[in-house]
Amino acid sequence: MLIGCKTALHLRFVASQDAKQYIYEKKGSMSKLLLSDLNFRDKCVLVRVDFNVPLNEKGEITDATRIRKCLPTIETILMRGGKVILMSHLGRPKGKRDPKFSLTPCYEALKKLLPCEVFFSPDCIGKEAETLASRLQTSQVLLLENLRFHAAEEKPDTDPTFAKQLAKLGDLYVNDAFGAAHRKHSSTATITQYFPNCAGMGLLMEAEVRFLTQILSEPKRPFYALIGGAKISSKIGVLTSLLQKVDELFIGGGMAYTFLKAQGINIGSSLVENDLVPTAKDILNSSAQKNITLHLPEDLVIADRFANDASKKTIAVSDGIPQKWEGMDIGPKTAQKWSKEFEKCATFFWNGPVGVFEFPNFAKGTHVIAKALAENPATTIVGGGDSLAAVNQLGISQKFSHISTGGGASLEFIEFGHLPGIDTLSNKN
Repeated sequence: MLIGCKTALHLRFVASQDAKQYIYEKKGSMSKLLLSDLNFRDKCVLVRVDFNVPLNEKGEITDATRIRKCLPTIETILMRGGKVILMSHLGRPKGKRDPKFSLTPCYEALKKLLPCEVFFSPDCIGKEAETLASRLQTSQVLLLENLRFHAAEEKPDTDPTFAKQLAKLGDLYVNDAFGAAHRKHSSTATITQYFPNCAGMGLLMEAEVRFLTQILSEPKRPFYALIGGAKISSKIGVLTSLLQKVDELFIGGGMAYTFLKAQGINIGSSLVENDLVPTAKDILNSSAQKNITLHLPEDLVIADRFANDASKKTIAVSDGIPQKWEGMDIGPKTAQKWSKEFEKCATFFWNGPVGVFEFPNFAKGTHVIAKALAENPATTIVGGGDSLAAVNQLGISQKFSHISTGGGASLEFIEFGHLPGIDTLSNKN
C-alpha cells in the first residue's frame, strides 16, 4: 500500500464530486474526462505535471509544494494498476540543454516522497526515453528530463513531431499541470490529439478548476478580491473581469502607484506604467459606476532606494511620495484597516503581494494580510505565484481554503473562463 494513498483516494472523491459542476458543464458546452473516468490497469500513463520549483544557488529545491501537490494523482494511478511517466518543464533554458535547469533535483525529491521505484530519463524523447518507458513495470514511475530543453515544447509549430514523440511513450494522457495550463505548448495542448477519448485531468487540475469556478459562477457573498504585484499591464484583464463579479476590490503592490498617479497623487520614483494611467482611470471610473468599492493604500512605507537596507519611513498617501523616494509596502494603517474589512467577506481571492516582500524590511504588509486571511472563516483562495511564496514563508498554507499552483493560469482562468490545457482534453461521452 502506497504511503498517502488513503488521502489520495479521499481527494479524488471530493474533487470529482465538485468538479462535475465546473465551468464548462455549467455553460453547457462541454465536460472533460476526470481521473475517475480512466482505466489505468497495465497502462503507461503520461502525466504532465508542473515541477517548476524554486532552486537555490546550489541547485537545491527550496519549496517542493508543486511536487507534493501532484502526489495524489501519481499515487491514485499507481494504486489502480498503472505505470506513471512524468513530464515537466523547469525554468527558461530557451530550448537548449542547460544543467542549471535539469529536473534531477525533482527526481531526488520524488525518490524520497514516493515509496516505489522511480527512474530518470536524461532526455524527454529519443531512444533512451523510449527504452526506459517500455521497461517500466506496474507501480513504477519514470521522470523525463526538462521538456524545455527542446525549443518545440514552447513553439509546437517549429517541430510538430516533438509532441508525437512524447505521445509514443504512453497509452493515456493526464494533465495535472494547472500552472502551465494557460500555455499552448506541445506537452499541454498539441499532444492531446494523439490521445483521442483518453486525455483527462488530474486531481490537482480538478481541485483548481473547482475553486476557481466558484469565483466565476456563484461565489458566496460578499465577494472580495485583492490584486497586488508589480505591474498593472499583466493584470488589466483580470481586474476588468473581477469588476463584473466582486463586491469590493483591493489593489496593492507596485501596480497601486499607477492608480495613485491616476488620482493626481505624487508617487516620487515609485514603479509606474505611465502609458496605463488612462486605463487605471477607466478602472476607477468603472468601479464607481458599478458601485463597487475600490480600495487603494491610505499610507505607505517608502524608501530612498530599492534595497532591503534602504532608509525608510511611513507616509500618508494624501501627502504624496517625495522625489527620489519610492513606495515599497502598504503602511500599517492600511494593513490593519484592510484586515478588518476582510472580516465582512464570505469569499476572498488574493493574487500578488502588497509590497516588496522579498525584502524582509518591506514584507510586513504582505505578512499582515496573509495572516488575516489565514484566520478568516470565509472561503479563501490564493492565486499562486508570489502570494503562494509569501504564504509558504509563514507556514500557514494549510489555513487557506485553496492554494493555487498557478499564478498566471489562475488569473487567465478568471479572465477568460477556460484555458488551452483544459480545452484540449477529451470530452465525456
